[in-house]
Amino acid sequence: MQTKGEVGECLMANDVLDKTRELQIKLYRAAERSPSRRFHALFDKVYRKDFLQRGWDEVRRNRGAPGVDGVTITDIEEAGVEEFLGGLAVELQEGRYRPLPVRRVSIPKPQGGERHLGVPALRDRVVQAAARAVCEPIFEADFLDCSYGFRPKRSARDALETIRAEVNRNRVWVVDADIAGFFDSIRWDVLDAALRERISDRRVLKLIRGWLQAGVIADGSLLHPEAGTPQGGVISPLLANVVLHRLDRQWQTRYQRLGLLVRYADDLVILSPTKERADAALVALTGILADLGLVLNDAKTHMVDLRQPSEGFDFLGFHFRRLESHARKGKYWCARWPSDHAVRAARDKIREHTDRRLLAFPVDNIVERLNRYLVGWRSYYRWGNSAKVFHDLDYFVDCRIARFLTNKHGRRGHRYGLQILYHHQRLGLEHLTGHVRYVTAHAAR
Repeated sequence: MQTKGEVGECLMANDVLDKTRELQIKLYRAAERSPSRRFHALFDKVYRKDFLQRGWDEVRRNRGAPGVDGVTITDIEEAGVEEFLGGLAVELQEGRYRPLPVRRVSIPKPQGGERHLGVPALRDRVVQAAARAVCEPIFEADFLDCSYGFRPKRSARDALETIRAEVNRNRVWVVDADIAGFFDSIRWDVLDAALRERISDRRVLKLIRGWLQAGVIADGSLLHPEAGTPQGGVISPLLANVVLHRLDRQWQTRYQRLGLLVRYADDLVILSPTKERADAALVALTGILADLGLVLNDAKTHMVDLRQPSEGFDFLGFHFRRLESHARKGKYWCARWPSDHAVRAARDKIREHTDRRLLAFPVDNIVERLNRYLVGWRSYYRWGNSAKVFHDLDYFVDCRIARFLTNKHGRRGHRYGLQILYHHQRLGLEHLTGHVRYVTAHAAR
């Protein structure tokens, strides 16, 4: 049961959302009515108490790591959120706000190499969230249906379903494209020009430019990149969509006949009915990206002919392939299931949650942590032909937990642990099997 304080906090949060959404709706409708309008009175909205409060609520909800200043969520809460937000508002209003450099964190990519993430300070994340809430409705009025990533009321599942439907309409030639180092390669002049199509408020443009030019702390050194937006910044997904909207717009007006573009942030595919159109689509895509200062990663960009039984492609963690129907000979349909990369990553995570180094912890704690991961993984990948993958992963989880139990009891192997596991109804482990919610044909893979 919620305390009075928690209820009051919830009501206040709802009130903040109502007020900010009211302005967002007004901005969206104004932008929709006037496609050429440039908005000039936005900066004062960014430091409004309700928008900063909304930004704080979002940052606190995500519970991210601290930036270069080391300030944590707990630090701000203990010092006083009201004072923190009030101080930010005054700095912005008086022109004294200066963003801090971002803290670079490098994480390994599943396919090899590293991905650089930029972690802004919490104060900068709050202001970025407020600025995004103000600017997003204006650009959202322009964004096209082919764009699915980081947009209100659109999701990865929508993009995946569009691909399935279009392949079933015989768009069987696929340009599976990868933009090389996209977030690190965005040219600031291109981004600035794209922003100026809709924003004339110089203080907002200066604010965004300040985040881009604040620098990066990497291995103790301050670096000043001359391009890119930190992947990990709150406002970076919006900036990415603003730049790539130019791609979407050109494709719709000049090249739509070559194939259907499906884009989720910088991940994209083009679905074409013939090889000739797919070849032309790849040439056109290369040219548009060159105009934006971007290039395709040749090693990861390829053409796929889905008519070939062994041919398929990965997109947003799923593998797509065209299969023949069991019931109707010669009838084909598009299936999707978790990609090999996604399954390997899941197995690695399950191993991590059942590692021998955790033997000192109670089994209930291990199961609880593992269940949180499994439920999240299941909720995304159940929307596909995932039955076989789910079954295999369930067995893998059982074996890992069984081996963990065996080791905890000073035994070897995993049979002893399996006996304990099945005798106690899998100890409350979540099932993947039985939760598939989407199967397009007579049998799942």
